[in-house]
Amino acid sequence: MKSSITTRRHLLALAACVAVAGPLGAQAAAAPAPAISAEDQALVDKAVAYLQGLAEAKGHFAQSDGRGAISQGELFLKRPGKARFAYAPPSGLTVVSDGGRVIVSDTRLNTFTAYPLGATPLSLFLAKTIRLDKGVQVTRVARAADGFSITARDGTKATAGQIVLTFTDNPMSLAAWSVTDAQGRTTQVRITGLSRTSGLDPALFVLKDPRPKIARPLM
Repeated sequence: MKSSITTRRHLLALAACVAVAGPLGAQAAAAPAPAISAEDQALVDKAVAYLQGLAEAKGHFAQSDGRGAISQGELFLKRPGKARFAYAPPSGLTVVSDGGRVIVSDTRLNTFTAYPLGATPLSLFLAKTIRLDKGVQVTRVARAADGFSITARDGTKATAGQIVLTFTDNPMSLAAWSVTDAQGRTTQVRITGLSRTSGLDPALFVLKDPRPKIARPLM
């Protein structure tokens, strides 16, 4: 039972990190999507330019899953490669990308798990050069009164699921994202107060295993 709870909490944490599909095994291939219009492509290009410009940023997030559970916390980004999602109590989760790995620490379950950054959804957002035309397929662009949203999925068709990125205009800002996995489960994350910054403490992107090391008998 503990392993299934751990896996679910870790997947929700990774989903909060911006994803086109989950970090686990391959799923059924999706059907081809129609090409988007030139007007829609212009909004995609605008979103890419904005994300590319977020060299360092910080803000707050509120995450909810399909069961109605809500978690909140602070996020810090330092591109390329680094991010921190610090969940507020009573959650024991902290998610850190240190440039090579994504580490999920859960003090409540006493777990500390690392994934290669390139094998997780976070690599899309933290890449040195953000691309929504290589390995990612944009399937829909929707306009709203105060912004727009972009729906995308794995362009290789190796994994099922999709992400919806929501942006506001005036000023341009990432406002939310939602991730739907291959089983149709959706995790939603809303962002508030996201702002560019500089000089973030490098220690934010270092996460050490807090569990005591088990002494091994001498042979």
